[in-house]
Amino acid sequence: MLLQALLVVAGLVLLPLGAWALVRGSTGLALRMGISALAIGLTVVAFGTGGPELVLGVRAASTGNTGIALGNVVGSNISNIALVLGLAALVKPMKVRSELVRREIPVMIAVTLVLCALLIDKELSRFEGLVLVSGAFVYLIAVYRAAKRSRAKPSVDRQFDQAYVPTRSLWLDLLLTSAGLVALLIGAQLLLDGAVFFATALGVNQVVIGLTVVAVGTSLPELATSVTSTVRNEADVAFGNAVGSNIFNILVVLGAVALVSPLRIEGLRAADLVVLVSSAVVLLLIMRRGWVLNRWEGAALLGAYALYMYFVMTSGRV
Repeated sequence: MLLQALLVVAGLVLLPLGAWALVRGSTGLALRMGISALAIGLTVVAFGTGGPELVLGVRAASTGNTGIALGNVVGSNISNIALVLGLAALVKPMKVRSELVRREIPVMIAVTLVLCALLIDKELSRFEGLVLVSGAFVYLIAVYRAAKRSRAKPSVDRQFDQAYVPTRSLWLDLLLTSAGLVALLIGAQLLLDGAVFFATALGVNQVVIGLTVVAVGTSLPELATSVTSTVRNEADVAFGNAVGSNIFNILVVLGAVALVSPLRIEGLRAADLVVLVSSAVVLLLIMRRGWVLNRWEGAALLGAYALYMYFVMTSGRV
């Protein structure tokens, strides 16, 4: 039991460290390739911090632990809004200025609704996984084109350019990217092994472990990135990271997982999906009143997240 607990802790440490290294290295490489800093903020950074969910999800699916993969994505998306943005706003009120970032929130809601529709039959097939992955390519192209158009507005892109400036050598960026990928692979395997062990030992459904411990653990990179960006007055970066990660989790992570192994929905309740959709919709409703997330709104999101965690842990799912 102690050894398994240490494996979980090691996984929780390696995942955010790997994501940090991957984001720093891949961002530097992307900037050297001439990719817009705004596009990097919404894609490379968001997808890099979503790397733990992807690696863990694919590994879970390949070993038949699809419940952890599904619970991880649903739980991570909820925590990215309620926990990550809630805590970031509690640290410092956040004002979103980028029109592109504002447009991504409705996209996140649409993608979430599509996922719920696909889960009506309690299964996510390989074909549906292919549909999700195809949607990710369409999303990437759309973001790239929109970010390219936004370069005509220096005030919009300046914030991202200041956040991501290549100051390291090419070799260091390559080393960071490689080391980040290795840390993600090892950390995901350690966390997965520990999660499966405790789910079995405690007699709870794998989805519950995915919704709680695994989801919070894989959301640590988003938490660190968003809080740091908020302190540096880069609210657009924080929102772009959290919202982009949620879109990535559904389109890429669940799409890839379903391609590896079709998902049977067991242990995930309708209430979980309601919370998933509600969190995205509530965020849009809050932000529409001036595109500012105040401290009390952040506190309310954190309170709602705590209540949801209590519901999950006491719902009696076995």
